[in-house]
Order: sequence, then structure tokens, then C-alpha cells
Amino acid sequence: MAQTMKVRKGDVVHVLRGKDAGKEGRVVEALPKQGRVVVENINVVKRHRRPRAIQNTTGMGGAAMTPGGIIDLPAPLPVSNVMVVCPVCGKPTRVGTVEKTIKDKTVRVRVCKRCGEEIDRT
Repeated sequence: MAQTMKVRKGDVVHVLRGKDAGKEGRVVEALPKQGRVVVENINVVKRHRRPRAIQNTTGMGGAAMTPGGIIDLPAPLPVSNVMVVCPVCGKPTRVGTVEKTIKDKTVRVRVCKRCGEEIDRT
């Protein structure tokens, strides 16, 4: 990816395409090298896991086990299939950047293209 992603961990995003189109969720993990994001409770897939012993258990008991079974996990989505929801106007929006001077430092801040308000509250 030549350009940086405009979606960050913790952003609320609106899904544009796929089986969960129209839903909103919070970004759990951003994967910029792959151009993907993991959104909680969106694009959930089932994975079969085998029970495994937990390493470094302290205490008197025997080896503790992580349970096995069928687990629901959110799978990564392409970043082009999501849109950031503006915290001010509450609508899905495109994201722009503005350079702002704070304490004699120039900082790039993400802004909403609809209302012009800052997305990053720092």
C-alpha cells in the first residue's frame, strides 16, 4: 500500500460491502501492510480449535487447559469496504487531513469531509 490508511484502531466504521453491509462496529485491529481492518462483531467466521495446555501456569493445580470447540472470530475486511463514522455528525464520511499547529509543533489531524470537524480528539 503506497498510501497510509485513514482508518485507525478504535474508530467506529460503517461497512459498505459484503455480508454485513450497513452495519457499524469499532475497529479492533488495523493491518496497514495488508490493507485490512478487523471490526468487532463484523465478518464473523467460525474456527475449530483444539484444546491446548496453558503455558506458565502458577499454583498447585495440574496443567490448565484452554477449551476447544467451535469459536467465532472476526475476520479482516478490506479497508476499502469500510467508511469512518464521524463522531460529531454521526454519519459515514470520507476523511481528510489538515495540518494544525499545537505548541509550536505542526501536527496532521484527520477531519470529516462532511462537517469539517476533527475526528481525532487529542
